[in-house]
Amino acid sequence: QVQLVESGGGSVQAGGSLRLSCAASGYMARLMNCMAWFRQVPGKEREGVAVIDRDGSTTYADSVKGRFSISQEYAKNTLYLQMNSLNLEDTAMYYCAGRFSRCGGILARYEYNYWGQGTQVTVSS
Repeated sequence: QVQLVESGGGSVQAGGSLRLSCAASGYMARLMNCMAWFRQVPGKEREGVAVIDRDGSTTYADSVKGRFSISQEYAKNTLYLQMNSLNLEDTAMYYCAGRFSRCGGILARYEYNYWGQGTQVTVSS
């Protein structure tokens, strides 16, 4: 099994930055080949933000390209999302997710095997 725990969310003013972390644990954590960040606003679908494959390749949603950066520290089994130039539309609950298969782009929500509980990001003007 795999457990994913996000941290690093909070409140920030527009234009600011935050770094989210997702710690993976469990005996199968190292077997995951694709990790992702999603976000969700109440009343809307959960949307993929960024993914990183085990080979280091990354894919971003158009809405965050050039502002967000996904990375992974395998030694610590930790996934990161560096978020810069935050705007009001980035306000959401952010979730990390993992799957055993390779990424192949930002996949649908149901394609991921494990999910964290989420961390709230609130951007104010």
